[in-house]
Amino acid sequence: MAKPWIHAQSSARRFGGKPEDYIEIHEFLDTSKSAVPDNRHRIFTHNAWFIFFIPEKIFGRNITNSNGREVSVREICEQHVQEDFGGFIPSAQDWVQAMDMQPWMNAAGGPPPSIKKLRKGKPRTEQVMRFDND
Repeated sequence: MAKPWIHAQSSARRFGGKPEDYIEIHEFLDTSKSAVPDNRHRIFTHNAWFIFFIPEKIFGRNITNSNGREVSVREICEQHVQEDFGGFIPSAQDWVQAMDMQPWMNAAGGPPPSIKKLRKGKPRTEQVMRFDND
């Protein structure tokens, strides 16, 4: 059983309604798994900043479940992240502090590893991926 479905079932138990009422939000929170297939994917969506700002812009402040109850999208997201982390929600700063600063993160530090990989054997890629005046 996929993890978003488990979260959706948990939301239905907590807020009422059916798992189908919540699945789209839980799948959204785990979409970053397609880019980073281990738990580091959570850096993008499993933090207080993201929960506070982004989901409500997509789903609205509340959804109405199949029981007719309005449920806060933020509370659904908070529940998801707390379940994944054993009861807490990390800040974006918590995630960033766990990363080492790399030269490519600064203006003149050169390209990141993904661009270097693209450039190997593909001279045209450099022209396509070049960003002047950035």
